[in-house]
Amino acid sequence: MAARWSETEVKLTAINPESLAKPRGYNNGIKGRGDLVFVAGQVGWNREGRMVSADFVEQFAQALDNVLDVVWAAGGSPESVARMIVYVTDKAEYRRRARQVGEAWRRRLGKHFPAMALVEVKSLLEDDAQVEIEAVALV
Repeated sequence: MAARWSETEVKLTAINPESLAKPRGYNNGIKGRGDLVFVAGQVGWNREGRMVSADFVEQFAQALDNVLDVVWAAGGSPESVARMIVYVTDKAEYRRRARQVGEAWRRRLGKHFPAMALVEVKSLLEDDAQVEIEAVALV
């Protein structure tokens, strides 16, 4: 396993121009230095490739854990994540569960908010998946 991330190695800076609406729960842009790590889309399954739950928030939390496991393995930390795309099959469910999603987020990333997009899709490759998360990190 690669060495853990150090604050002296990578520094991400939020970019939020005054000409744009103030973001909530993300940043409009991120600037930083380091090696790029592209994390493939991760769904809410465990190491055996089984979905952890049919619950939306539990799938979100596991998908986020899976993304962060890749970042840790590359030598980074949650604060190394510069960009994230969250794909959901039901944006209304995301909105209904936003508070719980936020709690799962804060347990893993604290108040670190990368540049983000949320996209509603008709379906995901894994039939039981409701959430898929991909990311780019700087380590």
